[in-house]
Formats: sequence, structure tokens, C-alpha cells
Amino acid sequence: MNNLNLVLPEIFISLSVMFLLILGVFKNNSSQLTFNLSLVTILVAIILTVNETFSVNRITLFNDSIVIDRMSSLMKIITLIGGFLVLGISSNYLKTFKIFKIEYPILILSSVLGMMIMISSNDLMVFYMGLELQSLALYVLATFNRDQLKSSEAGLKYFVLSALSSGLLLYGCSLIYGFSGSTNFDVIANQLTSNEYALTFGIVFILVGLAFKISAVPFHMWAPDVYEGSPTTVTLFFTMVPKIAALTVFIRFLYVPFFNLIDQWQMIIVFLSIASMIFGAIAAIGQTNIKRLVAYSSIGHIGYTLAGLATGSNDGIQSSIIYISIYVVMNLALFSCLLMLRRNDQYYEDIDDLSGLSKNHPLLSLSLLIILFSLAGIPPLAGFFAKFYVFKAVIEQSMYFLAIVGLLSTVIAAFYYLRIIKIIYFDKEKEKYDKDHGIWLKFSLTFSTILILLYFIFPSQLIEVVSRIIII
Repeated sequence: MNNLNLVLPEIFISLSVMFLLILGVFKNNSSQLTFNLSLVTILVAIILTVNETFSVNRITLFNDSIVIDRMSSLMKIITLIGGFLVLGISSNYLKTFKIFKIEYPILILSSVLGMMIMISSNDLMVFYMGLELQSLALYVLATFNRDQLKSSEAGLKYFVLSALSSGLLLYGCSLIYGFSGSTNFDVIANQLTSNEYALTFGIVFILVGLAFKISAVPFHMWAPDVYEGSPTTVTLFFTMVPKIAALTVFIRFLYVPFFNLIDQWQMIIVFLSIASMIFGAIAAIGQTNIKRLVAYSSIGHIGYTLAGLATGSNDGIQSSIIYISIYVVMNLALFSCLLMLRRNDQYYEDIDDLSGLSKNHPLLSLSLLIILFSLAGIPPLAGFFAKFYVFKAVIEQSMYFLAIVGLLSTVIAAFYYLRIIKIIYFDKEKEKYDKDHGIWLKFSLTFSTILILLYFIFPSQLIEVVSRIIII
């Protein structure tokens, strides 16, 4: 109870969700008020997280089922900032489609709460509880625009396939509990010697469930359809925030209880990484819809993130955290641009809709140029450094084949990013898009583009924060 202040952000968000639900029921036309209060809630949660936990080395709570350390603090802050910015830029989009309702910010808050529980979990039961809280909110968000057939289809596909993956994951948890006698990560780590091979089966099932959540190949099949069918702001949320929580669980699950079984799980992670990098690079080439292209692109980027995890070293873990942090900023910038492609209350999502954009919208085109070059990994932009740190960690562990595959897939992936730049700058221009984008959208695009462009001036800031995270 003395350390209860360390979980104040989660408690505060939980109470806020309950209060906002009651407010929405008893006060008519409270959508704007609910949105504003939700933004305040996330801001307060960020302040509480920074103030209370960032200096803590490692503290466990609730019978060691919750762990508060530097990694959990950093990942929670990134998650909360991601949720805050997505919520901020959503209002204009939702108003255009007449789905500006109180449920949207409450679902975002519920999903963020589930992710924060996942990030701090040191027990299979707590992890699963956080995962389901996150997933239940995401099912509804995917199908939030009920008037569109694609949105309903996206929500249904995600629900059915996610339920299957949750079943596999839960089966893996039951196997590990059966062979180790505990669901706590620290206790499981002490039981490895007697049931080493039996526990491997449980690890495989849990990795399958987690690979689905981050859309790693071959468990990626839901991503393109769900990304395309969901409302664009929800797709932005999908591409950014859940991946942060899932990566943290990957690190905790593999490196705390099962680090001594690295020979068993390392090849699985290497396979997921190689398959995701290759498939993400090749499958995106033929796409015409930007959201589908981003789905395949995100599969490739998850492959690079997993490459860092596969190394079995602190440097590898730190490089993966840096990669996912920079990837979140790049995705925020890309979707901010996509949400600016609006004309007569209609949003445009095809690559052809970017044709000749530079003639009528030079600043937006310049931002897209910087973002796409960064996603392709071209120096000196932030995306280059993200890949550089991962490949450096991989090569230091003598995993040369993984590094070569990663470099080749980067070259292939550069093709479809450069093709979009060619369409923007050299194709025939189309009718102008609207310019009344709102302050939130302009801020998120400016903020994220400047971060991507100027990261090379101060890379040590992020490295210094991440270097404090020591897992092994």
C-alpha cells in the first residue's frame, strides 16, 4: 500500500472512464465536453507517470504481479502521448462522418488503460486481463463508423481472428501454469530447470498470440482489411499504440521468465522477423490504397523491431525500443498528412489522389517527402537511425544473415515509398484539397515532421533515456 502512488495513472484513468460514462448518460450533447475531459485525463496521467515512476529502478506490487521500472515508465509515456495525439486529431474527422460521440474517447481511454496494465504486467493473469481490456475496446473502435460496410466488416474480422489468437494465447498460459505451478514471471524463471522442454510448448502458443497482436507474418492476415476498413483515426491508433504495449510484453515475457531458454525461442523470433521484413517489403508494392500500403509497411517495420529482440542482448532490446518510438512519430506524421486530403467533406485514401500534390500544396508535399524518405530509411532522417541501431545490435551478435535480409528488404521497400514521391512531384495535379484542417492536425504534423527532420542533431537524448533500461 505504501507504493500505491506508483499505479496512480492507471487508477486515475479507471475513475475517469467511469465518470465520463456517467456524464455521457446524464448530460445531453456532451460529446465535446467528453473529448476535452478525456484529453485532460491523458495529460494528467502523463504528469503522474513522469513524476512518480521515472526515477524508480524496479518495484513490484500486488504480490509481484505488477512491476514498475524504467522500461514500463517510458513505454507508458509513449503510449499516453500517442493516445493523446490520436484523440486530439480525431474530432474533425469524426464530425465529418457524423460519428462524433461520447463513446469514442471513452474507448480510447479504456484501450490505453489496458495497454498500461500490459506494460506493467509481471504475471500471465494480469497480462491477459490488460490484453483483453485493450482488445475489447479496439473491436468496437474498428467498427465505429457503422454506416460504412467496410468498417463493420473490419470490426468483425478483427474480432473473430483476435478471439482465435486469444484462445491460443490462453492455452499457452495454461500450459505454462501447469508445468511451472505459477503464473508469475519471477517464479516461472526459477522453475525452468525441471520442465524446460514442456514449457517450450507454452512459449510457442503465447508467441503466436502476441505475433497476431503486432501483425507479424504469418499472423498478419487481419491487418490490411482492418486498417483499410476502420475509420482513418482508428487506423492511426492501430498502427501506433497497441504495438508499443505488445513489444513491452514481448520483452518481459521472453527476457524475464524465459531468458535461459533463449535457444528454444530465439529461432522463432528470427523467423517472425525475416518473414515480416520480406513479406512487408514485397506485398506493399502492388497496393493502391494508402491505408493498405501502411498495413503492409507496418508488417515490415515490426520485422525490424523483432530483429532487435532476437539478439538476446540489452543493446538489441534498447534498439527495438528506439525503433518503435521513432516509428510511432513517423506514423503520426504520415496519417496527419492523410487526414489533410479532404475535399468537400470527403476524405481521399488512394495513392493516385496524391497526384501532383506539390503544385497546389507545397508544404504538405514537403512533409510527405521527409516522412516517406524517413520510412525508407534514408539518412540523415530519424528512420535511418532507427534501422541503424537495430542492424548494429544484430551484427554485434554475429547474426549476419538476419542483417543481410533486413538490408535487402529495406532496399525493396524503398521502391514503393519513392514511387509515391514520384506521383506527388511529377504526375499531373488534381483539384485542390481544403485547407481548414484545424489546429490539432497542423500541430501533430509540424511536431512530428520536425522531430523526424532534426533527430540527427540530438539523437543522444532518446539513446540516453533508453540506455537506462537494463533487462538482462
